[in-house]
Amino acid sequence: MQVFSVFSFFSGAGFLDLGFEKAGFSIVSVNEFSPSFLNAYRYARSRMGIQEPKYGYSKDINEYLGARSSELRKNIKEERKNNSLIGFIGGPPCPDFSVAGKQRGKEGDNGKLSQSYIDLIVEQLPDFFLFENVKGLWRTAKHRRYYDELKQKLSKHYFLTDKLCNAIEFGVPQDRDRILLFGVKKFIANKKHLSIQDFNWDAYKIYDAASIKSLKWPGSDTFKKDSKTSCPSGIIDSLTTEYWFRKNNVYQHPNSLDFFTPRAGLTRMQTIDEGDVSKKSYKRIHRWRYSPTACYGNNEVHLHPYKERRLSAAEALAIQTLPKEYALPKEMTLSDKFKTIGNGVPYLLSFSIAKTIIDFFNTK
Repeated sequence: MQVFSVFSFFSGAGFLDLGFEKAGFSIVSVNEFSPSFLNAYRYARSRMGIQEPKYGYSKDINEYLGARSSELRKNIKEERKNNSLIGFIGGPPCPDFSVAGKQRGKEGDNGKLSQSYIDLIVEQLPDFFLFENVKGLWRTAKHRRYYDELKQKLSKHYFLTDKLCNAIEFGVPQDRDRILLFGVKKFIANKKHLSIQDFNWDAYKIYDAASIKSLKWPGSDTFKKDSKTSCPSGIIDSLTTEYWFRKNNVYQHPNSLDFFTPRAGLTRMQTIDEGDVSKKSYKRIHRWRYSPTACYGNNEVHLHPYKERRLSAAEALAIQTLPKEYALPKEMTLSDKFKTIGNGVPYLLSFSIAKTIIDFFNTK
């Protein structure tokens, strides 16, 4: 059976890693700049009984392009002794490419990290890699040129395939587009008689996004505190936020009371209809619909469908389809909790792509 050793970069609180681990990959090294996010990574996995990475944790990816380059190369060599295929996975911070961001692109502090990740891949030449980012890198003309430049650099060593995926197609109750770029080293592909055309992005796709959005989802309803309603017919229950709130037992979850309590604005909250997500901020999600993209920065506020408050961290984790056993540490600030949740790759999407990669390498 093929063994996969994965070096994770920009790991955040580990949503992408968790999906890969559950699919059968071994995460042997973790890189995350934020001490708060890294602490959450370690805390969540300790609660879930997952062992710590073999080569530990690192902070700055650029160290691996400098002083720690030989250390990383040594660790990769060590993993190859077990006949492991070596993979890099990561989603560099993306505000500089986000449509809602400041559009600094490749010149922004975060934008430069995409270049660092690609440079590291080209320098260390893992057997395969996954690169994840926002749709702005694909759809915005100036960012797309930069993205194509990155791909050109990778194409010297790798066969590439990419896809703009919507998480809702994989069972996530959320309208969330993301670019996914997969590469397999040409030497490995030729040795194993693999064709990149056999990489099936849709292998674990459950729904078609356009078809899902065309269903007769409920519109806006007058907000009523603690109201109870039944799931309407003609929709997909498992793609609703209420389904995931129940599935994850969010009101008894360790992070159930982790939500911002406004000093002002309660009156404004009470006037927003359930399902009114038309504004940039103060969106009230509908219990019987999927959520807009889980993004909790830039003053974007998502309100609970039938409670006079914002979403809790437990509810946001459910919308990201994390297992109910996953929790964030109590001492973590609310800002950091919601930032790392919003930055993360939905668990079901991660799990599906990880299984697709395994299938690809098992192609006969």
